[in-house]
Amino acid sequence: MTEPAEVETTGRFLVLLQEDAIEEGVAELGAIAGFDPNSGDLDPEAVQVFPELGVAVVSADPNLLAELNGAAERPGPVQIVEPERVVHAFQDDAAPVEEAQAQAVDESVLTWGLQAVGADVSTATGKGVKIAVLDTGWEQNHPDFAGRAITTKSFIAGEDVQDGHGHGTHCIGTSAGPRKPATAPGYGVAYEAEIFAGKVLSNAGSGSDGGILAGIDWAISNGCAVISMSLGADVPAGTPYSQIYETVAQRALAKGTLIIAAAGNASSRPGRIAPVGHPARCPSIIAVAAIDVNRAIASFSSGSADKIGQIDVCAPGVDVYSSFKLPEKYRRLRGTSMATPHVAGVAVLIAEKTGARAYELWARLAGTALRVPLPSTDIGTGLVQAP
Repeated sequence: MTEPAEVETTGRFLVLLQEDAIEEGVAELGAIAGFDPNSGDLDPEAVQVFPELGVAVVSADPNLLAELNGAAERPGPVQIVEPERVVHAFQDDAAPVEEAQAQAVDESVLTWGLQAVGADVSTATGKGVKIAVLDTGWEQNHPDFAGRAITTKSFIAGEDVQDGHGHGTHCIGTSAGPRKPATAPGYGVAYEAEIFAGKVLSNAGSGSDGGILAGIDWAISNGCAVISMSLGADVPAGTPYSQIYETVAQRALAKGTLIIAAAGNASSRPGRIAPVGHPARCPSIIAVAAIDVNRAIASFSSGSADKIGQIDVCAPGVDVYSSFKLPEKYRRLRGTSMATPHVAGVAVLIAEKTGARAYELWARLAGTALRVPLPSTDIGTGLVQAP
């Protein structure tokens, strides 16, 4: 696998605003980018403001970028400007998924992933804890979730929350799906959690930073303890992490919300270990690697290949069975995308059992992980474990 090219961008810009001066920052942006923040009806194509995060996404003439950056370099409410990136679902399609893989684990009742993280022997259910899964949306007619309260919102223009891809429905199933569906095995870690399904990736599986930030803002405003993001962009080694996402993650933690993200699927082990992708490479976002049923690192799983992005924990991410869009209903998928909702579900269980949030929840999640005989650069502190 070749080194990824420079990250694809949209032509828009992310602007970090001083947290206690957001209105002033938007006014300054308006003066630079040519919009009136007091009009009461801002064109979302021109500017989006996320008040929980203190971030704006702006479409501006490229000639104005120097002025935006100039504003960020002097004291004032505009702090950092970055190009908006294109992001994708982190699902590995390079190798076929074996439907009848020879496994040493009996999946007649629960998936091997649930067993690996100890969800099968935990008394925690996730009840009373809110989890946001930001992905391709949600299969609203899935029979396994009939009667389940699920809050949904689409952040993709022209597409409702209905999942035309399947990736989001799979991730929601792993993190918070049922334990006793009509068709075994059960596949959900935090099966009584309160689900918030945010569509930040299109039915084609792609999106942008602006959509993700909109979803994070929505999840925080709804009091979600955990945000699961099986998405991102692969980056060349040595790429700096996004200062804006890092600040967003810190601000989210200060509000009680922990962000968990897939590390990426850009490796072709053993020959090449790719660096952790965007945004998981940010220090204040938990980066998740994938292992297989034999507790070996997945061949595709990105790792700590440079001194910037770091793996924090690992979870099952190969041949993971979960819910899928109709009419298929179920599918086995592989990717750090599949590992991430295992981690998010376990975080929800810990949050329910202990009342921990934010930094304390992170510490408990990482600190109770099972030590696996693999390098920490591949799996962080280990395989997450339900309380």
